[in-house]
Amino acid sequence: MTQIITRLSEISDRYDALFVDLWGCVHNGITAYPEAVAALQNYRAKGGIVVLVTNSPRPRLSVADQLLDFGVPKDAYDTIATSGDSARSAMYQGAVGEKIYFMGEEKRDADFFKPLEILDNPVTIQRVPLAEAEGIVCCGPFDPMADPDVNRADFLYAKTKGLKLLCANPDIVVDRGEVREWCAGALAKLYTEMGGESLYFGKPHPPIYDLARRRLAALGKSIPDHAILAIGDGPQTDISGAMGEDIDSLFITGGLAATETQTKHDPNPAALTSYLETEKISPQFSIGQLR
Repeated sequence: MTQIITRLSEISDRYDALFVDLWGCVHNGITAYPEAVAALQNYRAKGGIVVLVTNSPRPRLSVADQLLDFGVPKDAYDTIATSGDSARSAMYQGAVGEKIYFMGEEKRDADFFKPLEILDNPVTIQRVPLAEAEGIVCCGPFDPMADPDVNRADFLYAKTKGLKLLCANPDIVVDRGEVREWCAGALAKLYTEMGGESLYFGKPHPPIYDLARRRLAALGKSIPDHAILAIGDGPQTDISGAMGEDIDSLFITGGLAATETQTKHDPNPAALTSYLETEKISPQFSIGQLR
């Protein structure tokens, strides 16, 4: 059974590093949560390492710039691992071909196609119409408010051609302030359900955890998995991913599951237990908000 806590500091001394989700934990897509920022700053002040592990399809430098805009200072974390970087690496290694059909918001996702200099002999990516494509790169829907089903006709055509879909963000939905939006994961889920093949690189899938560990190693830190705590509000991304990696987890109940867990300041214990059973997840700890 999960242990409900009220402050990260109650358990943080047990761990040398944190893998921390961003959206719904540190910010709401518009502005930072001050208590969450303070909790991470305090953890780092005591010698802990904070790796921000996000399903954002952006490169990490772009995420760092975005965090400053949201009011998350650089002293709240040590490094960043993004689903976008994992997916970009796969794309430039030819995972879905060289001629790709891009799905996403042009302004928001433009950085996905910046050159990736860490690879030897990356393939040359060409963006083409769907009829000419060898594969699909999905950073998100064209319209995050539109039902994913609007893509059904294109997906049927793509599936018939045998195109693979590279999903740069496995999240199904996010809450931008008070507005819930669809993410790339919803489109990839639909494509898979229709019989297409989707490739995932963010949580809960292994590539992003491998990247997070490499980010730790680049800091000169060798930290075993039992000394890492994953923090997040996504039951099937953050918590399921941590379980798959055999990493302890802290579930933020006041994010995506605030209604189901009846979280105001803290979750309702009975509602939380029922929700965890429904989602088939078992975080070691739960908290209303990161603080």
